[in-house]
Amino acid sequence: MARITLQNVSKSFGGSRGPWAVQDFSLDVEDGELIVFVGPSGCGKSTTLRMLAGLDEVTSGRIMIGGRDVTTLPPKDRNIAMVFQNYALYPQKTVYDNMSFGLRVRGEAKDEIDRRVRAAAARLDLEPLLDRKPRQLSGGQMQRVALGRALVRDPDVFLLDEPLSNLDAKLRVKMREEIATLHARLGATMIFVTHDQVEAMTLGDRIVIMRDGWIQQVGKPLDLYDRPENTFVAAFIGSPEMNLLEGTMVREAGELKVRASDLPVSMPEGVFSEEEKGVTLGIRPEHITISEGSPFEMTVSLVEQIGAQTYVLGTIGGHRMRAVFGRKDDVEPGDKIPVALPKRRLHLFGRESGRTLRISNSSDYQQGRSTHEHGQANPAEVQT
Repeated sequence: MARITLQNVSKSFGGSRGPWAVQDFSLDVEDGELIVFVGPSGCGKSTTLRMLAGLDEVTSGRIMIGGRDVTTLPPKDRNIAMVFQNYALYPQKTVYDNMSFGLRVRGEAKDEIDRRVRAAAARLDLEPLLDRKPRQLSGGQMQRVALGRALVRDPDVFLLDEPLSNLDAKLRVKMREEIATLHARLGATMIFVTHDQVEAMTLGDRIVIMRDGWIQQVGKPLDLYDRPENTFVAAFIGSPEMNLLEGTMVREAGELKVRASDLPVSMPEGVFSEEEKGVTLGIRPEHITISEGSPFEMTVSLVEQIGAQTYVLGTIGGHRMRAVFGRKDDVEPGDKIPVALPKRRLHLFGRESGRTLRISNSSDYQQGRSTHEHGQANPAEVQT
């Protein structure tokens, strides 16, 4: 396997003046790491993957794989394997022939081809299917064949471009587990592209969040969840997405607060910079807690029961917000629920810049655990 380095990589499909699909992309991927590129459609994640594979030329910057500069090398000389969204299987060939085709083209010995194909088939539970053709396979089986075709090549790097997007929800979960298991077993360097933040959170050792060709933040899944660098990341990671309220930072009777219209929210001391007065306050739906005696009240407008949890849409202080509680069978539209916004769970961003106002030395913030999983507040965190 191999370490990957991208140094200030940019891509324009219109020459040196743009428009730019990817801009100043720099990243180190460690040997054996599984990195996920995630972002909305058109953010540049697939283009970056195609530049790594050699399918798209680099406009500027440099790409290193395993210590080699591969920026201008053709795909066949990079020792990478790519798995596409549409599987790209030969319909007239059997599973065995699809998996072995690349090795035959490279002139590998027949015995070596057979050994590799059968070893990959065993890893992916494809042994009973080797004589079938793609039309006789399910979507999940075809995806495993595509993975097996990549696996037999013994590449330095696996590149997976939205490989699960054509599968139904249940099968996506199963295939996600299979890819994670395969990565753990192989210790392979993998880059996985998706627009689904759940896939990103569950698969990635680290996640690269992109927007309009720029990297927004790189980090471990829970670091992005706990400490988003800007409002885009805050809203993109997490489902339902973070509640964001426009407000003003003030000090009242010596206490730091954010006043969002008629909603005054007490803030923790020493966690956020006070340089910007126009701010965006954030709190995740799952961090809003039920708290008798709290000064805040949610008026419920919609209830979604999904089994172990109850999703609630309502208003708090005139602001439309979402909350996620543990299962609550007795909540109905029109109910008024006393809720708290725990200080430890609050986020704060500059209104104009969108950047976090969290002070860098406040790294322990957000790490405490309350009993929010059960929809009840930690008394020490209740607003006053």
